[in-house]
Amino acid sequence: MQNEELSLVINTDQTQKTLMDFIRSELTRAGFSRAVVGISGGVDSALTCFLSAEALGPENVLAIFMPYETTGADSHEHAALVIEATGAREQTVDITPMVTPLFERFPKADKIRRGNVMARMRMTVLYDQSAAFNGLVIGTGNKTEILLGYTTLYGDNACAINPLGDLYKTQILQLSRAVGVPEPIISKPPSADLWNGQTDEDELGFTYDEVDRLLLFLIDQGRSAQACIDAGFDEKFVQNVIERIRRNQFKRVLPPIARLGNQT
Repeated sequence: MQNEELSLVINTDQTQKTLMDFIRSELTRAGFSRAVVGISGGVDSALTCFLSAEALGPENVLAIFMPYETTGADSHEHAALVIEATGAREQTVDITPMVTPLFERFPKADKIRRGNVMARMRMTVLYDQSAAFNGLVIGTGNKTEILLGYTTLYGDNACAINPLGDLYKTQILQLSRAVGVPEPIISKPPSADLWNGQTDEDELGFTYDEVDRLLLFLIDQGRSAQACIDAGFDEKFVQNVIERIRRNQFKRVLPPIARLGNQT
C-alpha cells in the first residue's frame, strides 16, 4: 500500500538532540545526574544506552546486562558491543538463581508467565542498583510496544523516564543507525529473548513495518478503522490492532483509584 500521507521518516539529528535534552532535563528536574539502563543486546536498550551516555557522559551511566540461562550467545555479544561503543559503566547480573526457585514452585507455569517473571526480576535488579548507583532507571520501550501492550506491567515498562516512548519501532531503527548503534544489533530479528527461538514479530503475528504504518494512520492521523480499510489495510489486521490497543489500555495508565470524596 502506498500513501503519501504515511511517512515514518524522522529527522534523526533533531530527534537525537531532543531526546538527549529530555534525558538531561528530566534527571536534573528530579535531582539526579546519573542513569541506569538495562541492556539486553537488543536495539531499543542499545539506543537508550547510546543516548544516555551521550547526554550524561558514559561515567554517569550504569548499563546492566541480566541474562537468564537460556539467553542466546548473540545477546551476550551484542550487550558487550554496546558497552564497548558507549563506554558506559557495566555490570552483569545473572537472574537464573533468582527466578529458578519460583519456577520450581510452579512447574506448570507457561512460557508467558515465566517470561513475565524474568522481566519483573530484571526490573527489581535495575531499581535496586539504581539506589546503589544513585541514578534513575531509563526506559527502553518504544511507541509500538506501548500501544499494542507488548510489554510486561511492572517489568520492562517500569522506569523513571522513557526517552523512546514516542518513537515507533521503525523509527527506532532509523535513529539507531544515525547514532552509531552497531549494525548486527539493528539488523537482527527483534526479540525479548524470553525463551529459545522467541521473536517479537512471530509472537505478534505481523511485522513492525506493517503495524507501524497502520498505527501512524490510526493514532497520529486519527483515522477511523474504515478509513484504514479503505486505504488498503486488511480488515482483520485493522480490527486485531484496534482490539489490542483497547485491551491493553490499563498498561498505559496509573491504576484507577476509587474516589470517596472531592478531595481524593
